[in-house]
Amino acid sequence: MGIYGKYLLPKIIDFGCSQNPAMKQREKVVPLAKGKVLEIGIGSGLNLPFYNQNQVDRVTGIDPSREMWNRSQQQAGQFTLPVEFIQSGAESMPVESQVYDSVVVTYTLCTIAELEPAFDEIRRVLKPSGKLIFCEHGKAPDKSVEKWQNRLNPIWKKLGGGCNLNRDIPNLIETYGFKIECLDTMYIPGWKPASFNFWGTASVRF
Repeated sequence: MGIYGKYLLPKIIDFGCSQNPAMKQREKVVPLAKGKVLEIGIGSGLNLPFYNQNQVDRVTGIDPSREMWNRSQQQAGQFTLPVEFIQSGAESMPVESQVYDSVVVTYTLCTIAELEPAFDEIRRVLKPSGKLIFCEHGKAPDKSVEKWQNRLNPIWKKLGGGCNLNRDIPNLIETYGFKIECLDTMYIPGWKPASFNFWGTASVRF
């Protein structure tokens, strides 16, 4: 992984993801979670303050980075909500099937290398009545911005720990077995190639 990937990159990602515009986006979606929650890519626990403790029983956080995972443990100690952390990637999660009422994923689908098995896993762990709650950045609707996203993506991906600027998030969600029930989009303040956001909810398509 190297010094950059192990020590510097987690701090850079945490700093970028904790900026005010992104935090306001988290505040829009995280309170929608109910019951037993699985959060994919929990990172340093930036979503934890936004869970409604009156409607969430427990949060299980998945993240492949031990460095980010350790920061999550420090953050979790500030809240009374029961939080469990599992070091794992989304493509193969060591959790039981059909046990979660909500799966929360924020600013994570841009980095998952193997999306098909990851979505297979999300469908597996959700209860039939469960919801996927998401907030992501991705492909911009403006051709001029999209053009720059495509140009910059190879470099950005290397520097950003696998983050892709140009993923078509709604299309990916529906391609891999979900039906979007609610979807909002907008540019949030920031660098335009990385600031077009999609957020909403989806259910498993049977």
